Formats: sequence, C-alpha cells, structure tokens
Amino acid sequence: MKKSLMSAVALSALVAFGGSAWADVLIGVAGPITGPNAAFGAQLQKGAEQAAADINAAGGINGEQVKIVIGDDVSDPKQGISVANKFVADGVKFVVGHFNSGVSIPASEVYAENGIFQITPASTNPKFTERGLWNTFRTCGRDDQQGEVAGAYLAANFKDAKIAIIHDKTPYGQGLADETKKAANAAGVTEAMYEGINIGDKDFSALIAKMKDAGVTVVYYGGLHTEAGLMMRQLADQGLKVTFMSGDGIVSNELASIAGDAVDGTLMTFAPDPRNNPNAKEIVEKFRAAGFEPEAYTLYSYAAVQIIAGAAAAAGSLDPQAVAEAAKAKGPFQTAIGEIGFDSKGDITRPDYVMYTWRKGDDGKYSYFEDK
Repeated sequence: MKKSLMSAVALSALVAFGGSAWADVLIGVAGPITGPNAAFGAQLQKGAEQAAADINAAGGINGEQVKIVIGDDVSDPKQGISVANKFVADGVKFVVGHFNSGVSIPASEVYAENGIFQITPASTNPKFTERGLWNTFRTCGRDDQQGEVAGAYLAANFKDAKIAIIHDKTPYGQGLADETKKAANAAGVTEAMYEGINIGDKDFSALIAKMKDAGVTVVYYGGLHTEAGLMMRQLADQGLKVTFMSGDGIVSNELASIAGDAVDGTLMTFAPDPRNNPNAKEIVEKFRAAGFEPEAYTLYSYAAVQIIAGAAAAAGSLDPQAVAEAAKAKGPFQTAIGEIGFDSKGDITRPDYVMYTWRKGDDGKYSYFEDK
C-alpha cells in the first residue's frame, strides 16, 4: 500500500513537472556568442533576453512564459548546423538568429524540416528568404537594398575616383559587395579593383600595394568589423589615404578599438538608429541601466521576439507554422524598431538604409553618426 502511494505521488509530481516544462515557450537565440564576432552575438542575446523578460512580466506569450535557450555558432556554418540540431532535440520551436548569413542559410533548412520558425535580426543575404521556405523571416533589410544605397552614394560622390571593391568571400560580405558593385556599375561607375580576402586575414600589405599601384582613393569593403578595422589601420600606416566605406557588418564600437584614429571619416550604411526612436526610449534606458549599450542589432533582436509574441497572439496559437502565417497576414506589428510587416517571403515591407560617418563624439570617443 505504501509503495502504491509513493508511486502515485511520484507520478503526479512527474506529470506536474512535465506540464510546467511544456508550458514554457522555448525560443532559441543563435549567434557568435564567442569568437571574433562575439560583440554581435552579445547584441542578439541581450536583445532577446530583455524582450523575453518584458514579455514575461506582461503575462507571456498567449499566457505562457518565455524561456531563452542560447546557441553559440561562433560564426561557423558547421557549428550553426550543430546548434540547430541541438535546438531540435531541446524542443525549441522558435529561433532568433543567426547573425551571419552564411550560418542562417544552412541552419534554416534544419529548422524548416523540423517545424521551427526562424527570424534573424541580422542576416541580410537575399538568398535567406528567396528559397520558398515557410519559416524564414528577418527584422533587418537585404543586401540588394543596402547595395542600392551604397552604389548610388558612390556614383553621386565618387564618380571619378579610383574605387577598390573588397569582400571577405562570405555570403554576407561578397553578397553586399556584389550588390553595391552592381548598383554603382548601373550608375556608370566602374571599379578599379575587385578583390577577395579571407576571414581571419591579418596582413593586408600585398593588397594595399596593389591599391597603391592602381591609384585607389576609395575602398568599399563587404565584410565584418574585425578585418575592416585592421585594413583601415594598415592603410593609414602604409600612407595610403582613402575614403573607406562599408555596410552594416561594421556597426560595432569595437571597430574603433581595432582601427584607432584610422576609423575617422569612415562611411557606413545602416538603417536609421532605432535608439533614437521615441517609442524605444524606455527600452533603451533599461539596457543602459544594466550597463549594456543597445547598439546595432540589439533592438532588432528585441523586435524579433516581439514579432514572435505578436504573431502568436494574432494566430491564437503557438504552432510555428500558424505563427508564420499570421506574421505575414496579420501585420504590421509594433516593435522597438517601429512597425514591422512582412511580405510573402518573410522580408520586412519597409526597408530603409541611410549613410553614417564615423567620427569623435562629444565624449571624445569614436562612434558612428547618422548623416543629416
């Protein structure tokens, strides 16, 4: 009799525990938590965690609490697949990430096959949403949209300059460089050089020598801040004065710590800074009070969690496919970065890119400031 009673109690506890665990809405956050791009991984993680905390405080998603699960892909596609498979095993149904397009694209296929909704705050390669998958969304724009702005700017401001277009051979970096090249070429500007480097390269002496021989005065770079900062510093050290221009892959204040004074005057395309949106004021203050500056993709990650919550509420369901359908059909949704709606591919319907210039602020530190 005692044994039966114990078994019943144990079974009841197991059912209660299982019911509680099942009630959590598991959202995976995937990105480079460690490695050279960890600054961006921190943005994705901090943004999602704060959004989850705020949503939970307001009652959760459809009455259920959000639990964040972190996956570190180190910006490596193979590791990204491992993270995706672990999320599947853990029962994750929604993913915010990845950061790199070259990781998001292969991981998205794992998610699609296993019924997982994916929304990236940062992956801009058009291919991510061009394959007809049901589950791919992003809160950022695309390389072809960003490239149009960059190419038009080059044509308007550097039509007669010797321009070098450099990329890091990744889906993001080369994709952005190629879209910029296409737009500039269409506007009548032909580059003097087109070259690729490798992720992790640290010595650009040979490349800079070629630039000198070609008389380069403008460098457009498709890639991330790590290599960009080293390239800027070495260009200055070797006496080649150029205007350096890049895209959203250098939107990190870490760039200035790598490039030093050589960052001054660097041009950069990115969306209007969401930190300046009055509707995001309270959220921004929360981050700053916690000692984290919500630059670049932090609020894009926050918004991604808001999209999941808003679409789930609109669908009246936590089924990922129902949420995906509602995200496309029931928007726009109010988010930290403004109203967000989606087209049939999962791209945002209001992409906008503007130009920034890196310079010293009132505090004497280098940062990026939107051109007016």
